[in-house]
Amino acid sequence: MTFLITEACIKCKYMDCISVCPVDCFYEGENMLVISPDGCIDCGLCEPECPVEAIKSDTESGLEKWRELNAAYAAIWPNIRAKGEPPANADQFKDEEGKFDKYFSKAPGGP
Repeated sequence: MTFLITEACIKCKYMDCISVCPVDCFYEGENMLVISPDGCIDCGLCEPECPVEAIKSDTESGLEKWRELNAAYAAIWPNIRAKGEPPANADQFKDEEGKFDKYFSKAPGGP
């Protein structure tokens, strides 16, 4: 079992989850984070830290797309070990639906 980041993170990227991860398994894209399924130790510390509830257990049904996306982008995006600043307009997007089709970016994050 592992945890996954889902659509709710897109354009929000609050990063509260990063500071509690004991194994540094978060990877940063331009407008969302992903969790490495190979690195996650299933501690569950990150899940309650996400203010938009974007982090889900991979045992929940209907998350196949997110399992694949987290694995694929964790392999190519940079690892992030410290909490950064969320986008200035993150609150504007936190309740929006359909963010993947509108905003998902394959570009890596970071400076």
